[in-house]
Amino acid sequence: MYVDVAGEGTEKKGRGLGAAARTRLVVAFLVAGCLALIGVAVAGRAPMPSDLEYVQAGHWVYSDALQSALHVDGGAGQVDARAGVPSGPGSQVVQGGRSGYVVDRSRISMFDKSTLGVESAIAPPATETPSVLEVAGGPYLVYRNAGRIVRLGDPVATVAAGGPLSSPVATTDGTLWVYRIDTGSVCELPRGAATPTCPAQLPAGHSGLPALVDDRPVLLDVTADTLSPVSKDGLGEPVAIGVKLPPTALVADTSVDGRLAVADPDRNQLHLLDTAGLGKDGPAGHPVSVDLPKDGRFSGPVATAHVVALVDETRNEVRTYDSRGSLKSTKKVPGAAGRPRLAHGQDDRVYVDSADGSHVLVVDGESGSVADVAVDEQARHQAATPPPAPPQPSDTGSAPPPQQQQQQQPPSRPAPPPVAKATPPGAPRNVNASASDGAIKVTWSGAADNGARITAYHVSWPGGSTTVAGSARRATVSGLDNGKSYVVTVSAENSAGTGPGASAKAAAPGQAAGAPAVTLTAALGGKVSASWSAPDLHGADLVHYLVSATGAGERQVSGTSAQFSGLTGSVTVTVRAVTRYGSGAALTGSPGKKTVRVPSGPPTVKITHVQGRGAPDQQIIVTVTANGNGAAATCKASALGGSSPSVPCSGTTNLTISNIYWVGAIPVDVTITTSAGTGSDHFQGTPAFVVVLGPLALLGTRRLLKKTGKTEAKKET
Repeated sequence: MYVDVAGEGTEKKGRGLGAAARTRLVVAFLVAGCLALIGVAVAGRAPMPSDLEYVQAGHWVYSDALQSALHVDGGAGQVDARAGVPSGPGSQVVQGGRSGYVVDRSRISMFDKSTLGVESAIAPPATETPSVLEVAGGPYLVYRNAGRIVRLGDPVATVAAGGPLSSPVATTDGTLWVYRIDTGSVCELPRGAATPTCPAQLPAGHSGLPALVDDRPVLLDVTADTLSPVSKDGLGEPVAIGVKLPPTALVADTSVDGRLAVADPDRNQLHLLDTAGLGKDGPAGHPVSVDLPKDGRFSGPVATAHVVALVDETRNEVRTYDSRGSLKSTKKVPGAAGRPRLAHGQDDRVYVDSADGSHVLVVDGESGSVADVAVDEQARHQAATPPPAPPQPSDTGSAPPPQQQQQQQPPSRPAPPPVAKATPPGAPRNVNASASDGAIKVTWSGAADNGARITAYHVSWPGGSTTVAGSARRATVSGLDNGKSYVVTVSAENSAGTGPGASAKAAAPGQAAGAPAVTLTAALGGKVSASWSAPDLHGADLVHYLVSATGAGERQVSGTSAQFSGLTGSVTVTVRAVTRYGSGAALTGSPGKKTVRVPSGPPTVKITHVQGRGAPDQQIIVTVTANGNGAAATCKASALGGSSPSVPCSGTTNLTISNIYWVGAIPVDVTITTSAGTGSDHFQGTPAFVVVLGPLALLGTRRLLKKTGKTEAKKET
């Protein structure tokens, strides 16, 4: 039987081929056709452009515990490759055509996807976690706060966007679209371009979020609640979305069955916006709104052609919905606590990495079902499983017949990833250094052992080194010079050798200054004056003082006093001395604190009672109610030329005037004083007289009462 695959001319040549050759030719064409159909099916939303040379299969994730980048086959739910790349916790992995990249806040490490070996490393343009995009011409890292775009590949290029950016999106032709938060500009970076262009602009005061609808850029205006197409000619006609959104809204990267998913974290809702009216001068349909858990905190959403996925970080679970808002699945994210990371794979699946990279949840782009891939467990199991034994010769020394060989072969199965011998350990993680007087304390988390037990950690610094046990996680380096900056590096050793070192930030030993003694006074108008004495600087040079007050920001002061205004209520002033040894790092000393109440008005005082005592005391006791209105107060009473001492007063207070003689009515004056002013009250009258009885008088009184009691008893009898 013959199949014509190329027309009459080919038929004549085909007839000259043997049967086996013709069969192979037919199969080859069929396979090629199937692969082309599969490519269109994987792309899902649009035909694959001619310049997209590859569709990345699966997803790479970084395992903190294994210090490795691991590839997950989303369809099979299996780990099928592992590249050992030392990096920091929570690193991301992004892939290009031939290389993969492990990205942390301080380093971008490149590894070859075929050999799984590390090739090189570069420094990122900013110490922040970037947004990553796997797309033709990339991959891209977008450092949103710094306004920098890194294009990985050959060659690596960094593009300055000019200002802070929103979350990016990219069309399948490799064009990157971003929104400038500071200017409201919508900017594009075509594949291979060196600088972005900004063809569209939102009105002043508006906020926008870029997204894709049918692989075309759109802009969601969360101020006007409209959706507009974006082109090289600017923004198209806006369409009302039919729902009010806050500036904190989160939009999916692409549309799902003609709707754009937007999460409202303020009202805990998911909105599915109709996009049918874009560019057609027609109204949009009503949005579909779905209530999310009321106490949830969400990341995402991320959309495939038919499914929307987001993560409820409060419950640490993935939730998937279809374009009608129906909940398709919920599943907990296993692994260590922390913020999971969502990624939209080019195979039209959503991948959710656990915080430590030990698990990947794979969201099916058609059904919304969620499968858990235990990444660390699979990788360890594969490393522990020995490869199958080679076939053994027969007892006679001759090979068995071909039929027997075929029967003895086990069923075919995918070959496990190659298992390498033990290699030197990975770099220690979380290396931190803290300085003290003449010493630095360094701590770290364990390094990946890479197949052999870690026997020691080496701690080194300029001028020395030391070695500690493999179980140690801290060391103290002493005998250092105060004021000199030191970088401490830690590396791990096992039977295969010593691994790469990891360094802490530079630390400078020194003894910080003591706490200043602070004095405060407060006055009306919210004025607080602070002064302090210089503390012990321990031989260092004073740089300045850091002074802060409740309700006021921190300031640098070179002297020993500061004034504040506009303060109310209870105010605490804190003073710290910043010192430096020579050209070393600055040290912040212990805080000196003092609290004062700011007066809300002048003080008031009220005389409530005046009483007098005769000989031998000869006193007038004045009882007052004092109110300093938030400030410390003192009170004083005077009468007939005599006066009481000034004493602190608050609420009910007694003021005593001694050595005073009077007859009948007398004038009494009381004054109260605070930092906000003075108050007074006046009394004119006869003091209530208090009789002071001596011991003999008291004895006579008791006898009189006793005798009177007996007389009354006789009368009753």
